Amino acid sequence: MPIRLRKFIGAVALFALVIVWALLAMAFAQAPAIRDNSGLSLAYYVIAGLGWILPAMPLVSWMSRKSQ
Repeated sequence: MPIRLRKFIGAVALFALVIVWALLAMAFAQAPAIRDNSGLSLAYYVIAGLGWILPAMPLVSWMSRKSQ
């Protein structure tokens, strides 16, 4: 697969990942346990804000791989 096509597919997938991740993070943030406790809320937003990086790393790695 040409690298340009791989990068296009990866960019679309990353865009979809970030949108879905943000929507799910907002939905889970409305849980009473997270909403009412400021310490838990802070921890949740730090984890949710950085958590999308783990599923994105293999995708970025696949995008930057050399053509075979």
